[in-house]
Amino acid sequence: MKLSAEISDFADRLGHRFRQPGLLIEALTHASLSSPTRPDNQRLEFLGDRVLGLVMAEALLGADPRAREGRLAPRFNALVRRETCAAVARDIGLGEVLKLGRSEMMSGGRRKEALLADAMEAVIAAVYVDAGFGAARDMVLQLWGARIGSVKADARDPKTALQEWAQARGLHPPHYDMVARSGPDHAPVFTIAAYLETGESEQASASSKRHAEQAAAQALLRRMETQNG
Repeated sequence: MKLSAEISDFADRLGHRFRQPGLLIEALTHASLSSPTRPDNQRLEFLGDRVLGLVMAEALLGADPRAREGRLAPRFNALVRRETCAAVARDIGLGEVLKLGRSEMMSGGRRKEALLADAMEAVIAAVYVDAGFGAARDMVLQLWGARIGSVKADARDPKTALQEWAQARGLHPPHYDMVARSGPDHAPVFTIAAYLETGESEQASASSKRHAEQAAAQALLRRMETQNG
């Protein structure tokens, strides 16, 4: 199978020459375009998630031999979560070569975080199946690059961090309300407010409720830590 010029350029950005080019095509094919003769990337995504996890666990252990599990786990989660995978996918222009059905394409699928993250994991699996763990590890370490070394020692989810801050002071967990929703169906914008029982609150907007909640929690935690030293 011969790759198109566009996908060949993408493979070059990965730094891997496929002996089985069909694996890369499969990794880039979303379920909206699958057929009995054209498999989608869901099975590869399942495998790639595990390969990525092993690469990151190995890298973190090597980078900090004295760190205990309690410090390694949040760093690991920050490196393998959907947002990070999607960010790496954007860095290498993965969305530009995704193979999507018409409806998914019309709804902005090339920019959707979930689709980008899943395809990134599928690409990792494609390299793993094509050339083994060593090749997959080399590619992941190259693509994640400085993210591995700069991941925060405390990389907790902002909502978790705010909840722990509140509980440490005898407060009830924070709660979240949706203040507004705007934009078209294919590109919505959610505005979420995070509240503490003391009355303090912060708002944030994002393309998903989850991201807006995280951003609001982060803003509120930052303000409370500043106020309370």
